[in-house]
Amino acid sequence: MSKVVIETPAAPAAIGTYSQAVRHGNTLYLSGQIPLVPAAMEIVSADIRDQVTQVFENLKAVADAGGASLQQALKLTIYVVDLAHFPIVNEVMAGYFTPPYPARATVQVAALPRGALVEIDAILGL
Repeated sequence: MSKVVIETPAAPAAIGTYSQAVRHGNTLYLSGQIPLVPAAMEIVSADIRDQVTQVFENLKAVADAGGASLQQALKLTIYVVDLAHFPIVNEVMAGYFTPPYPARATVQVAALPRGALVEIDAILGL
């Protein structure tokens, strides 16, 4: 089975040696998204709620490009620079998912690319 690279201008371009997503069989692996506005390639704002929303919008755009939706997410990994932001992540996430929710892990990290406060990656079942 071969892998298929998924790319869309509706999400930020890769800023390293990775693809926005890769499909293998019935699984779509979405690379971590930070809160870059695709057209400007700049962080949306310093506000954590704005950043989390932008990250989910970026993930949604990549999922759409792969012929899927975020509702098909099996697993999310959330990286935050401050676990105090966790309640806001939950609030914003509730606007993008309905039960049954995907499995997830949340990890506090020392820093993220471009000074982002949050990064999220996803695995979707197709």
